[in-house]
Amino acid sequence: VQLQASGGGLVQAGGSLRLSCAASGINFNVRAMGWHRQAPGKQRELVAIIRRDGTTDYSEAVKGRFTISRDNAPYSAALQMNSLKPEDTAIYYCLVEELFRGAHWGQGTLVTVSS
Repeated sequence: VQLQASGGGLVQAGGSLRLSCAASGINFNVRAMGWHRQAPGKQRELVAIIRRDGTTDYSEAVKGRFTISRDNAPYSAALQMNSLKPEDTAIYYCLVEELFRGAHWGQGTLVTVSS
């Protein structure tokens, strides 16, 4: 399984960024897609997830500012990040949970929010 991630970069506080993730090599159904992030010196944490049935979950830190959605292409998802804060600075990892095969991780995309 390969995860192609795009987006990220440098933005000023209050700005927006959009992350995209597309998975290939999926053999079974995808149970969920989402993003985790890891800031310097901190543990990796869940940011947002969208399940096969369309339900979503967000961390309290991003609720109301970030929106996860499925893209039109198969096994693709996007994370729209608005009202970004310096504390959102982290490496963002795309995650795909595949039925029977478990979790697949992308290589990580750096998001930097300047104050």
